[in-house]
Amino acid sequence: MAERRKMIEPEQPKLSTARQCRLLGLPRSSYYHCPKPKPVADLALMRVIDEVYLAQPVFGSRQMTRWLRRQGYEINRKRVRRLMRLMGLEALYPKPNLSRPRPGQQTYPYLLRHLAVTRPNQVWATDITYVPIVGGFIYLCAVIDWYSRAVLAWELSNTLDAGFCVRTVQRALGKCGPPEIFNTDQGCQFTSAEFTQPLLARGVKLSMDGKGRCLDNVFVERLWRTVKHDEIYLRSYGDLTEATTCLTAFFRFYNERRPHSAHDRPDGQHFTPMEVYRRDLAQPLSA
Repeated sequence: MAERRKMIEPEQPKLSTARQCRLLGLPRSSYYHCPKPKPVADLALMRVIDEVYLAQPVFGSRQMTRWLRRQGYEINRKRVRRLMRLMGLEALYPKPNLSRPRPGQQTYPYLLRHLAVTRPNQVWATDITYVPIVGGFIYLCAVIDWYSRAVLAWELSNTLDAGFCVRTVQRALGKCGPPEIFNTDQGCQFTSAEFTQPLLARGVKLSMDGKGRCLDNVFVERLWRTVKHDEIYLRSYGDLTEATTCLTAFFRFYNERRPHSAHDRPDGQHFTPMEVYRRDLAQPLSA
């Protein structure tokens, strides 16, 4: 819906706004609707919930409510559950019927267990996280190379749909070519045909985390921790444009200038994600 709203050109001389809405399948009332800012109290709570969840992803709405009450917040579980749902947060724990996919959605087995990741573009992974802004929140999707930890592409969106995830992956594919394996969780954005079919058409093997397995996509989880503690929590983005500007600078710093602990050498040398990605991408494969 949000993407279609951006396509409307009010000053278009040949097509009225109403006609453009009809062509795009967008109700005219939706185009003129101006969403109300989220209550300040809710946004403050969402920030706290996000920080707690980042440290304790096993917390569901019940445990999160207990924790918040112990910190002095007068809050009930229903409100916590609603906010966590808005943020796309769900407790990570083993659930029954893990092999049963949602109706109409195909899932894929997890391919990374005991796999030695030895080169760039062998395994990519992606996920979505919540980013607070003044008066609301947006979502961040990023594609990471498991071997080098380099962020190959990322995008922000004000809606939690598959479209911006697809665009992020397409940008990574355009710059780096296809990986051998692409790992995601079982969220509806990543099980949709819109997301999976372009990857399968390129011969990419799809891998998906088991439901509730917090370590299956561990390197993306570590990336979120770094991005939030080193950038997002230190600022207060006014809107999506400001967030984009700041995160552009941060990811450039993360990729090109910030040494990653995974690449520390015994001889005291330190390397950034992109240094490792470019260096080892140029190495010929062993026979």
